[in-house]
Amino acid sequence: MITFFCLLLAAVAYAAVRRFEWTHTFKPQRRMEGDPSLIGVAFEDVIFFAEDGKRLHGWWVAHPEARGTILYCHGNAGNISTRMDVIDGLHGLGMNLFIFDYRGYGLSKGIPTEQGLYRDARAAYEVVRAKYNDDDDPPVIVFGSSLGAAVAAQLAADKPVRGIIIEGGFTSAIDVGERWYPNLPVSMIARYRFDARAKLCSLPQPKLFAHSATDKVIPYDLGGELFQSAAPPKHFVSLNGEHGEACWRDTPAFYAELKKFVASVMQ
Repeated sequence: MITFFCLLLAAVAYAAVRRFEWTHTFKPQRRMEGDPSLIGVAFEDVIFFAEDGKRLHGWWVAHPEARGTILYCHGNAGNISTRMDVIDGLHGLGMNLFIFDYRGYGLSKGIPTEQGLYRDARAAYEVVRAKYNDDDDPPVIVFGSSLGAAVAAQLAADKPVRGIIIEGGFTSAIDVGERWYPNLPVSMIARYRFDARAKLCSLPQPKLFAHSATDKVIPYDLGGELFQSAAPPKHFVSLNGEHGEACWRDTPAFYAELKKFVASVMQ
């Protein structure tokens, strides 16, 4: 009987740890708050499927004079409908944009996991590739923000992309967890790794990094360590404001660097 209760207690503790980690890693919002028509941007609803059959949703925002496509991997909260500033800004770069929701976010089915997000990004890449008649090397720049930075890094390791943009990224989820909870054995109990550093250290594509010195969610020095460990060519922009996306609102110089980066990669 004692053994049974010990096993039961261990199972409850394990479940509590797993739930704690999941809720602190993913903060999906199912409810959609609008679409790009609210900001006067034409778009196409896209339904597509991940490798494991999960039904996903995204928006294809075409540009009439597009030099290529930005594939956007968003952060851990909300969904694509809460990122109108992102859509408006990236559309203004003279690029097509494909922004999609991971499984469990918005209209995408399923429950988010680390490997699931990687599968979803690969499926989104195939949507873009199909727009270029299944070209094996479409003109794609992958843009990852916050948690999406690790997803973008994995995608760049899995698929051919022309450039990589990282905004508010981190070295690994373990490093972030150890900063948030210094008294917990994070590396021993964490299941999610999201190790962006391990990917970016060997990728040869041009890279643009941006991070706010006053970021209270992802420490600035972790963004700096990620930049330092990444393979060249690379460039870093120091931002103002809080942790977020579309940080060119607080730091207009970031948008200028985005324009230069896109022009350089797509020339």
